[in-house]
Amino acid sequence: QVQLVESGGGLVQAGGPLRLSCVVSGSIFSPNAMGWYRQAPGKQREFVARITPDGRSNYADSVKGRFTISRDNTKNMVYLQMNSLKPEDTAVYYCYASLGLMESWGKGTLVTVSS
Repeated sequence: QVQLVESGGGLVQAGGPLRLSCVVSGSIFSPNAMGWYRQAPGKQREFVARITPDGRSNYADSVKGRFTISRDNTKNMVYLQMNSLKPEDTAVYYCYASLGLMESWGKGTLVTVSS
């Protein structure tokens, strides 16, 4: 059974850093694209960042220059380094991975940024 498990969420003060991790297990496929979405209270889930197996990445405009996505293909892991956090970054962050013809999702990790 495919599982994606996020970790690293928590409470941080505005301006501070936080690093999220996500590990993929149980798949016979190596992940193709991997990435992060987030969902703030009362809002729709939105794209944050994406990275291909060869390291090409793209970001939402709202996080460009502050967030960095990376991955370790040997460990089937994806990371999100978040710097200069703002209260508006408060959300549940979900990782995803393209595995074969399907996308799989984690259950999310909560990031709360206090002002």
